[in-house]
Amino acid sequence: MTLTAVPDIAALVRGALELETTEHGLLPHRLPARARAQCADPQLWMAEAQPSGVRLALRTRATVVELDVLVTRRDYAGAPRRPDGIYDVLVDGELVAQASADGGNTMLVDLMTGAGELQPGPVSTLRFEGLPAVEKTVEVWLPYDEQAELVALRTDAPVAPAPAAGRTWLHHGSSISHGSVAASPTTTWPAYAARAAGVDLVNLGFAGSALVDPFTARAIRDTPADLISLKLGINVANHDLMRRRAFGPAVHGFLDTIRDGHPTTPIVVVSPIYCPMHEDTPGPAAPDFAEMAHGRIRFVAVGDPAEVAAGKLTLTVIREELARIVADRSADDPHLSYLDGRELYGAADHDELPLPDGLHPVAATHVRMGERFAALALRG
Repeated sequence: MTLTAVPDIAALVRGALELETTEHGLLPHRLPARARAQCADPQLWMAEAQPSGVRLALRTRATVVELDVLVTRRDYAGAPRRPDGIYDVLVDGELVAQASADGGNTMLVDLMTGAGELQPGPVSTLRFEGLPAVEKTVEVWLPYDEQAELVALRTDAPVAPAPAAGRTWLHHGSSISHGSVAASPTTTWPAYAARAAGVDLVNLGFAGSALVDPFTARAIRDTPADLISLKLGINVANHDLMRRRAFGPAVHGFLDTIRDGHPTTPIVVVSPIYCPMHEDTPGPAAPDFAEMAHGRIRFVAVGDPAEVAAGKLTLTVIREELARIVADRSADDPHLSYLDGRELYGAADHDELPLPDGLHPVAATHVRMGERFAALALRG
């Protein structure tokens, strides 16, 4: 069987804000270069280059698709090796294959400093065969938790970019929106919600990096979207980054910037989901070293609840602030609404499906949150 290289992979990429040309191929970015240049945080650089929600979408009669990729995985010093990322292949919206890439680079990350050491590795080839020999839409969803440089794409029939699903939903959030420990790239809660509602997803969920940054607001401002959702607060508490006095004006400014480019686009402000460690205890969050000694990653809040009176942020305070801000603005902005994150995952859900590391939901919770968000915000 003869396979032919696809000359323009870039035309097939969905969900990325920018494609960087590297020595190997194309690296999807979920923040543009101008935004990346304004922040030297290695955590953000790692997160935005992990292609959560990014996929190749092609229309073709091909029965075989081969993709060469150079992955960069991350592992944490002193913790067990993380599982390899998964590639999901969908045909006309139905999952037909999954695979993981061999080889690739590894970034060894120090949990305390965020610094990483790169250990290089080779390019991998993923082969998907036995696809139906009819005209169809094939989507290859890239892993949400490892960087994937697109080196080459080969098929046994011509390809063209698949048509858009319809409305474009742009979502911004934290590691939970990024994917945390979802089962695969199409089952992160934003991807699950988008597929359930039949919308095209742009996922700007950045692990550890939903910090109300002005450059993220400008990226959202400049990206076409029919609906925008902003899940704010948990990382601000994790990092102990702001006090109440700074948080409110920062959110107002974030919304003002987005409105400059989307004056009437519906915007849903989503508060944090239920997270016991930060409900009434401020940050920062820190690794639980007793758990790490047993090879387990768990986080604890190390702030002092007594400091809330002086302006430290808890999730309870953050929800109050976000609800107040939306209520204040909605008189002049009828396209702005508020969704309490506990409607996606609340205390009763935690009793059934607890957060194993204290912060991040399990795979089943992603599906539940996706179903609920689709019903609450995307349908209709």
